[in-house]
Formats: sequence, C-alpha cells, structure tokens
Amino acid sequence: MSEAKKKAVDRNRTIDPAVLEVLSGQLPVDTAYDRYLAQQPQCKFGDTGICCRICIQGPCRITAKAPKGVCGATAYTIVARNLIRSVLGGASAHSDHSKHILLTLKALLEGHAPDYSIKSPEKLRAIATRFEIPVEGRTDLEILADVVKLGLEDYTRMTGGKVRWVEKTVTPGRVKKFTECNIMPTSVFQTIASAMSQTHMGMDADPVNLIFKALEASLADYTGMHIGTDLSDVLFGIPTPIYTEANFGVIDPAKVNIAVHGHNPLLSEMIVQAAREMDSEAKAAGATGIQLMGICCTGNEVLMRQGVPPVTNFLSQELPIMTGAIDAMVVDVQCIMPGIQAVSECFNTRIITTAQNAKIPGSYYVDYSEERALDQAKEVIRIAIDGYKERAGVECVIPSVKNKVVAGFSLEALYDLFGALNPDAPIKVVTDALKSGELRGVVLFAGCNNLKVTHDENHTVIAKELAKNNVLLLSTGCAAGSYAKLGLLSPEAVDQYAGDSLKAFIRKLEEANAGKLEGKLPLVFHMGSCVDNTRATNFATAIANDLGVDVPKIPFAASAPEAMSEKAIAIGSWNVAMGLPVHVGVVPPVTGSELVNGIALQIAHDVYGGFFIWETDPYKAAEKILEALDYRSWKLKIHAQTAEKFETKASAAW
Repeated sequence: MSEAKKKAVDRNRTIDPAVLEVLSGQLPVDTAYDRYLAQQPQCKFGDTGICCRICIQGPCRITAKAPKGVCGATAYTIVARNLIRSVLGGASAHSDHSKHILLTLKALLEGHAPDYSIKSPEKLRAIATRFEIPVEGRTDLEILADVVKLGLEDYTRMTGGKVRWVEKTVTPGRVKKFTECNIMPTSVFQTIASAMSQTHMGMDADPVNLIFKALEASLADYTGMHIGTDLSDVLFGIPTPIYTEANFGVIDPAKVNIAVHGHNPLLSEMIVQAAREMDSEAKAAGATGIQLMGICCTGNEVLMRQGVPPVTNFLSQELPIMTGAIDAMVVDVQCIMPGIQAVSECFNTRIITTAQNAKIPGSYYVDYSEERALDQAKEVIRIAIDGYKERAGVECVIPSVKNKVVAGFSLEALYDLFGALNPDAPIKVVTDALKSGELRGVVLFAGCNNLKVTHDENHTVIAKELAKNNVLLLSTGCAAGSYAKLGLLSPEAVDQYAGDSLKAFIRKLEEANAGKLEGKLPLVFHMGSCVDNTRATNFATAIANDLGVDVPKIPFAASAPEAMSEKAIAIGSWNVAMGLPVHVGVVPPVTGSELVNGIALQIAHDVYGGFFIWETDPYKAAEKILEALDYRSWKLKIHAQTAEKFETKASAAW
C-alpha cells in the first residue's frame, strides 16, 4: 500500500458513514483525525503514568536505569499521584458545571435571573423529601431556598459533616463502607483542595493512601454531578421520552444552522426558546427558518428536554462545519476542541464562546450571565443569521446520513414505563426480570470518544453483543451520541439486535404504555449527558435496595468504551467505589505501576466490591462484562437460596 493510501486508511479511524464521507474530500485544514496521526508515536512514559511533572526539577521518568525520581518518588507514587490529579480534573469540571446551575437557582431566588423559573415543582419536592426538608404548606420558592442552601453547604462545608448528596442517594451499605474507609467527602471544594495538596511535591508517597484519596475525590465528583442533574431537572424539567433524528442529515442548507456544543444547558436552553421566537427574523433574511442541532453533552441536554437533534459527538465536532452549512457553533464549557476555530475560518462559520473560562482566540464572545440570558441568546442567533446571509449561494456538501432517535429516559421516565406493569413497585419490573433470567443484567455505557480506538466502533460493537445476550442497556454522554448517530437509539434496532428475552421485555413495556408514547421504545435507553450518570447509579441503588443487598451483589456494570477525559476517570472511579464492575476500552495511565494497576483491577474488588476491567478489544470486552454479570447473578441466587434454607438474612459478602 502506498504511503498516501496508508495515511488515508489510518486517518479514517471511524465507523460513522457521515464522518467518513466528509473525510473523503479535499479538506483545506487538518482535523483531529489528522492531528492524531501527527502525534505518533506518543510518549510511552506518559501513557503508562510514570512521568512526573509535579515539580520543576523534572519531568522525571521511571526506567530500569532510573527507578526513582529526583526526590526519590517511585513508580507507584508517581502513578498514584497522577491518578488523583486526573480524578480531580474531572471532579473540578463537573462541579464547576453544577455550581453554575446551583448559583443560577440562587440568583432566581434573589430576583436576578428573570428568564428562568422552576419548571419541575415535583422534582423540587422529591429532592426536598429526600433530605427531610419540609414541603407541606410551603411555596416552591421557600422549598427551593432550603435545597439551594443544602447544595451550597455540600460544596463549601469545611469540617464536621459529610456530603448529604452522597449520604442520601446510595445504599446504607455504601454509606457504611465510605465512612469506614474514610473516603466520604466533607464537601466538594474541601476535598478538591485537600487532595490537590496531598499530591504536591514532598507530600503523600503512600500509593494506597493516595488511591483512597482519589476515591474520595471521585465521590466529590459524584456529589457535584448529582446536584447538577437534580437541579437541572428543577430548572428545565424532568426529561421524558422524545422522538427526533441524528447525524449530519439533520443539517438543512435552506435554514440558519446553529450547533450548540459543550456541557452546560443554561444558555442553550435559552437559545432554543429564542430560536422559536426569532423564526421570522431568519425568514426575513431569506432562510426557511432556524435549525438547531447538538454536539456533545449540551446536545444531550437539549435533546432530552427539547428534542433538538444531535448532529455528532465529541471526536467529529469539526466536521459538521466542513459541510459549509453551519452558520454558528455556540460553545460553553468542556470538550471543545480549539481546532474548531481554524476550521470555521475556512468555512465562514461563526464560533461563539460564552464562558469566561473557555475562550478561543479569534472567536466571537458573548459574556453569558443569568441576568440577561434570553437577550444574549437572541444576540447569538442574530450573529448566526448574519452568517447565513454571507453563506447565501455557497455550495454545501452535506452527507444524507441520519437515523431515528428516542431519548429522554430520566429515572422518573423509566419508573413511569415500569409503573404501567407494576404501579405499586415499578422497580420490581426490573428486579423480577433479573431474578427470572429474562434480563441477564443491566449495563450503563458512558464516556467519550478516543482516537486510540476506532471512533464509535467500541461503543456499537459492545452494545450489540450485550443486546443479543439480553442485557438492558443505558447510555449517557458521547456514548449516547454514538448510539444516536448510528441508529441504536431507535425502535428498529430492537428488531435487529436484541436477544429474544430482551426484545420481549421491551415489547411488554411498549404494550403496557400504548397510548402514552409517541412511538416504540429503543434498544438503548438514553439517560442524558455526562453529568447525568448519577441517574444510572440511582437505578442500580434502587435495584439493590429492592433485592435487599448492597450494589456489589447485583448484575449491573458500567462501560466506557472510548474513555478520553479526566471526567471519565473520575466517573469510573466512583462507579468502582459504588461497587460496580467498570469496563474501560482505552487503558488509562496506570500500567507503569504493577501495584496501582493491581489495586484498580483486583484489590478494589476486595474492599469496595467494584473493579476496573481494561480491555481494548470490543468483543473480548463484551465477554468480560457478561462474565461479571453472570457471576453476580449466580452468587445472588446462591446467597438467596442459602438464606431461605437457613431462614436468615442473605450474606452481605460479595
């Protein structure tokens, strides 16, 4: 094969036909797919976690010739410190996102956020009830004030207490375990500060102590994420099943095309409202209307509540611009490639940044604030309309690929579906199916995209393998984006890929909910954005509580087939602490220390019940996940039979 052909094959590291179509053209600027090749070979010291840059005597790297850093730090200390710092990066990102939601609700209470309101009083009252905040005879604003106060305390408490958002959302067994192991956070900010201090040069060198601190940091991440999900539901409404389409085919060259990208729904929700109000302005400019579309988790947020179609996920975020039809891409925070600006300059797309901590040189900037949210959303749309005027008459090359999508399965929405079969105890619809073997288990797909594997392939291969083996599938984040683009969030995928008993389970739900749904149910249930992974953990907790056991005993697992970001490492870590097997399809930088790697893969199971599974081959990954589910189902059954035989409680061991 010629070098040019080989490079083209290597560059086309995706199974998305729309992305492949764009990459096949002559492109005037590089993309992430090109830049990945330019980075080869990548540094193996960083890849295995044995490069230390914490002080400026380094960077130090561990080799057979130099087994210690300048300060004497060994591989296990360096790998463990780097792991904590990755978890802290993820926890900081999620907590910053959720902090903005919390502070917007505080501003609403103070009269400084006139464009926002409580869209879900029922969710507000459910949260208050969880924390024993009085609701009877009180207004929504009075209840909200107490919920916001509690949220602020969970962010800022310095001493003397534990985060309530963990304490009141996990099983009693997990609370006991976190307390005994001293990993229950006092607050989000206190944990982040103390953990960062613990990794400073000359501080903690004990790998086990460091890893336990990483798990505490991951629970701080869980806290921020859960607060963000709960309060987003209060502010924007609880997601319910919604039907739309996904992939590049949703772009309409006759309309003003606006992509919203990032993770924070505060401005994007306003953009949806403004777009509906400003359709006439777009038509006055010669367009047939305004077409909104989503990328990454901002896309997931407006998909599950507003039905805005996803155009793509993280890795291919530059390529919709290359169709020539995107008039503006509005970005907020996290997972935004700086490379989009260079691409936009070749295709007359306006990149509009909106956050003070996520600017890109050369972009338009709208300084978002909750006081002027709707006005600023209208400003964004007018910038896009101006872009459309300049685009008029320019040829657009848009792949026609698109697939049906059913999304919006919050935990409340799932309970509503199950309640049609068992109104008194909706969760028993799932636990009964697990006990009978109708469902082999439940798996959450989460995480990112990563060019160390073929884009979207791991996600789809593992999902199809598990579906044919009758596993109930949930998804969030860019994993959900993969399934949306490639048709696995569609009803048709049930017929194509589901095993007989999974298909029967989904069909029972459809029949019981006939008349309540716009259409049929999908193969994979979309639960939201990355920050919404706590919805799935609440689901696992409900299953465990109904079965009368702790989470490590239930056939429930998580998978991040293309993990990429520090947020994914944080999410994976708290899922392990919760007691779940967690598959990761891109090995994180821990293999430079056999001790730290062994803790992640084996010792974590002994202490917490959860453990990591590193596996890059998607078919082998599916086998390992099924093995973990089957082992738990077998042990759960044996313990239940033994308890019945001896008329005692089931063993708490796993």
